[in-house]
Amino acid sequence: MPARMQRLRKLLALQEQLKAMHELRHAGFVSQSIAAKKEAEELVERFNAEDSLSGLFPDVYHRGIGSALSREDASRKAATNEAGKVATATVRANMVERNYREARSAYERERGDRERLEIIGQRPKKPTDSR
Repeated sequence: MPARMQRLRKLLALQEQLKAMHELRHAGFVSQSIAAKKEAEELVERFNAEDSLSGLFPDVYHRGIGSALSREDASRKAATNEAGKVATATVRANMVERNYREARSAYERERGDRERLEIIGQRPKKPTDSR
């Protein structure tokens, strides 16, 4: 196997790993965003509940809600940023895969041509009729 094909195969594996890492990070940020939103909603529900201590400690509830909402926003922005990186990694992986397939196909063609030439070269030559 030619060195170029080996390099492309390794690069393709690396690009696929990079893509998987970005997908994993994106999923983590989405999960964090959902968790923060749920926490904020739960704090709002507890704040509005009849048996709540929100009358005694309203600042604590407001700070907690604000903190959860800001974490949700930050996680959502990070997820959006990571989604862009996933798209970029996907494009790069597809490009490397296309180049690898083209190199492999060219190598297979060349190898087939060489084999056919060897077969042709091994045929016994027919004597020509010289009358």
